[in-house]
Amino acid sequence: MSAYIIFRQNEVTDPVEFKHYTDNVAQTLQGTSAKVLSLYGKHENLEGKETEGVVVLEFPTMDDARAWYHGSAYQNVVKHRWKAASFDVVLVEGV
Repeated sequence: MSAYIIFRQNEVTDPVEFKHYTDNVAQTLQGTSAKVLSLYGKHENLEGKETEGVVVLEFPTMDDARAWYHGSAYQNVVKHRWKAASFDVVLVEGV
Protein backbone atom coordinates (compact mmCIF):
# COMPACT_ATOMS: atom_id res chain seq x y z
CA MET A 1 0.00 0.00 0.00
CA SER A 2 1.35 3.44 -0.90
CA ALA A 3 2.68 5.76 1.79
CA TYR A 4 3.18 9.50 1.82
CA ILE A 5 5.55 11.78 3.67
CA ILE A 6 4.07 15.25 3.99
CA PHE A 7 6.36 18.15 4.85
CA ARG A 8 4.68 21.34 6.05
CA GLN A 9 7.06 24.27 6.22
CA ASN A 10 6.16 26.63 9.05
CA GLU A 11 9.03 29.11 9.12
CA VAL A 12 12.58 29.47 7.81
CA THR A 13 14.88 31.14 10.33
CA ASP A 14 18.25 30.64 8.62
CA PRO A 15 18.03 31.02 4.81
CA VAL A 16 21.69 30.10 4.22
CA GLU A 17 21.44 26.83 6.14
CA PHE A 18 18.07 26.09 4.53
CA LYS A 19 19.56 26.60 1.06
CA HIS A 20 22.12 23.91 1.86
CA TYR A 21 19.20 21.57 2.59
CA THR A 22 17.21 22.46 -0.52
CA ASP A 23 20.29 22.23 -2.76
CA ASN A 24 21.03 18.68 -1.59
CA VAL A 25 17.78 16.97 -0.65
CA ALA A 26 16.79 15.87 -4.18
CA GLN A 27 19.90 13.73 -4.56
CA THR A 28 18.82 11.70 -1.49
CA LEU A 29 15.83 10.47 -3.51
CA GLN A 30 17.96 9.13 -6.37
CA GLY A 31 17.81 5.36 -6.54
CA THR A 32 14.57 5.21 -4.54
CA SER A 33 11.08 4.58 -5.84
CA ALA A 34 9.79 7.87 -4.40
CA LYS A 35 7.62 10.18 -6.46
CA VAL A 36 7.41 13.89 -5.76
CA LEU A 37 3.69 14.72 -5.86
CA SER A 38 3.90 18.30 -4.64
CA LEU A 39 6.90 20.61 -4.33
CA TYR A 40 6.07 24.04 -2.93
CA GLY A 41 3.15 24.44 -5.31
CA LYS A 42 0.37 26.94 -4.91
CA HIS A 43 -1.49 26.23 -1.68
CA GLU A 44 -4.31 27.63 0.42
CA ASN A 45 -4.46 27.37 4.20
CA LEU A 46 -7.96 26.27 5.12
CA GLU A 47 -7.34 25.65 8.84
CA GLY A 48 -4.53 25.93 11.37
CA LYS A 49 -1.30 27.85 11.33
CA GLU A 50 -0.13 29.65 8.22
CA THR A 51 2.02 27.41 6.04
CA GLU A 52 4.94 28.67 3.98
CA GLY A 53 5.08 25.59 1.77
CA VAL A 54 4.19 21.93 1.37
CA VAL A 55 6.04 18.94 -0.09
CA VAL A 56 4.39 15.54 -0.62
CA LEU A 57 6.43 12.44 -1.43
CA GLU A 58 4.88 9.10 -2.39
CA PHE A 59 6.57 5.77 -1.64
CA PRO A 60 5.40 2.24 -2.47
CA THR A 61 5.21 1.28 1.23
CA MET A 62 5.62 2.68 4.74
CA ASP A 63 8.85 0.68 5.03
CA ASP A 64 10.24 2.32 1.87
CA ALA A 65 9.37 5.77 3.23
CA ARG A 66 10.98 5.02 6.60
CA ALA A 67 14.08 3.59 4.91
CA TRP A 68 14.57 6.82 2.96
CA TYR A 69 13.82 9.14 5.88
CA HIS A 70 16.03 7.28 8.35
CA GLY A 71 18.71 6.43 5.78
CA SER A 72 22.16 8.00 5.99
CA ALA A 73 21.79 10.04 2.78
CA TYR A 74 18.75 11.95 4.05
CA GLN A 75 19.96 12.13 7.64
CA ASN A 76 23.17 13.82 6.46
CA VAL A 77 21.10 16.52 4.74
CA VAL A 78 18.14 16.92 7.11
CA LYS A 79 20.35 18.23 9.92
CA HIS A 80 20.61 21.45 7.90
CA ARG A 81 16.81 21.78 7.77
CA TRP A 82 16.60 21.19 11.51
CA LYS A 83 19.01 24.10 12.08
CA ALA A 84 17.24 26.36 9.60
CA ALA A 85 13.50 25.93 9.74
CA SER A 86 10.41 24.75 11.58
CA PHE A 87 8.53 21.93 9.84
CA ASP A 88 5.79 19.42 10.60
CA VAL A 89 6.50 16.07 8.94
CA VAL A 90 3.99 13.23 8.80
CA LEU A 91 4.17 9.72 7.38
CA VAL A 92 0.74 8.40 6.38
CA GLU A 93 -0.39 5.20 4.72
CA GLY A 94 -2.66 5.45 1.69
CA VAL A 95 -5.89 3.57 1.13
